[in-house]
Formats: sequence, C-alpha cells, structure tokens
Amino acid sequence: MHTIIQNTTPRHRNRSGSSSHAHDYRRPNFDCREQPDAVKLTVYVPGVEASGIELEVRGPDLTITARKPQVVRMNWQALHLEGVQRDYRLRLRLGHGLDYRALHAELHDGVLSLVLPKQNTATSSRLRHVA
Repeated sequence: MHTIIQNTTPRHRNRSGSSSHAHDYRRPNFDCREQPDAVKLTVYVPGVEASGIELEVRGPDLTITARKPQVVRMNWQALHLEGVQRDYRLRLRLGHGLDYRALHAELHDGVLSLVLPKQNTATSSRLRHVA
C-alpha cells in the first residue's frame, strides 16, 4: 500500500515570508440586490477599517480586498486564530452593464455597502453592437 504525503507549507513565498495565494484570504459573506437603476452589494468584513479596503475593476469583474490591521500584542501567544485573522477577498463578475466609474462605497461597523449604477441603455446598446 502506497501513502501519499503532501507538503502543507506553501511552495512560493515572497521575501517577507508571507505568501500571496488565494488560500491566504477568506471569502466574506455578501448580499447582492438588483434594483431598477443600480446594483446594491453588501459585504460583511468585520475588523476592517476604511483604509484597508481596495476595489479593483477589470472589465466585467470587481475585486474587493479588505485587509485587517495587523496588531502585535506584547503578551502574544499562539491561539490558533490564524484562520480568523486572515484578510478578505471577494471576486465577482457583475457584467458590462454597470457604470463602475460612478461606484459609491461606504463602510460602517464592518459592513461595506457598494452601489453600482446601471449604464444608460443607449450607451450599453451602442457598446453591444460594436464588432
């Protein structure tokens, strides 16, 4: 009988010793609601400050990265909190019908609220017919 033992340490690390793989982030809970004139997105990121929020738009994709402040206590002890202290990353494909430049974001008590207005129908129909 053969046994396969897989290495649990990350293969690629940057110089600071931390890796930047997808498993370093947690996917936050979120709620997405479509309304007649906009899409409202609510993302739950407890423990994150406004300075730790990063929004990135690439085509139809929206990536939200929320980093928690790293606090080192004087009486630090390992308490197996590694999973809880990870940062958040959420990737969503919302489509081309939204006006990402007019995005409005607000953070209050660990709840990130995003409002993405829909594009004008004349503009979006003109973009669809371009070859």
